[in-house]
Amino acid sequence: MELQDGKYLTFSLKKEEYGIPILKVKEIIGLMDITDVPKTPNFVKGVINLRGKIIPVMDLRLKFKMEEKDYDERTCTIVVEININNTKSLMGIVVDTVSEVVNISKNEIEPPPQYSNKEDEEFLIGMGKVKGKVVMLLNIERIINSEELVNLLSDMKGSAVNV
Repeated sequence: MELQDGKYLTFSLKKEEYGIPILKVKEIIGLMDITDVPKTPNFVKGVINLRGKIIPVMDLRLKFKMEEKDYDERTCTIVVEININNTKSLMGIVVDTVSEVVNISKNEIEPPPQYSNKEDEEFLIGMGKVKGKVVMLLNIERIINSEELVNLLSDMKGSAVNV
């Protein structure tokens, strides 16, 4: 994915700031009741019923192999629209806090460092410099497009899940 300037929704996990392109974000919601789905990876918290749509929810902390944190009043779910197998799908990602929408120009974005393992590098599209801080810019489709999530979303579309 090419480095792109534009608007990014920033959020935090632990003490780090992350950003995703605002065009991928459908809405930001508070925590809702999450229905557990058996036999899913540990980072998949389950599904929610958002105005009649069943949406899988993943905890980004767990996906990134960070320690689990109890949810609190600042914990949010960002609903993103992604393209999986040429089908648009919604997915909720749980983050510690949502920060703000920032405009990042190309000259404020640097390529991600090359010392991490290949899988980690694919998640990062760049490092943005925002107000004296570094924001890790994520390729949310690459994070969600892992084989296990594609299979989960396909299974959910193929079977009715009662919430």
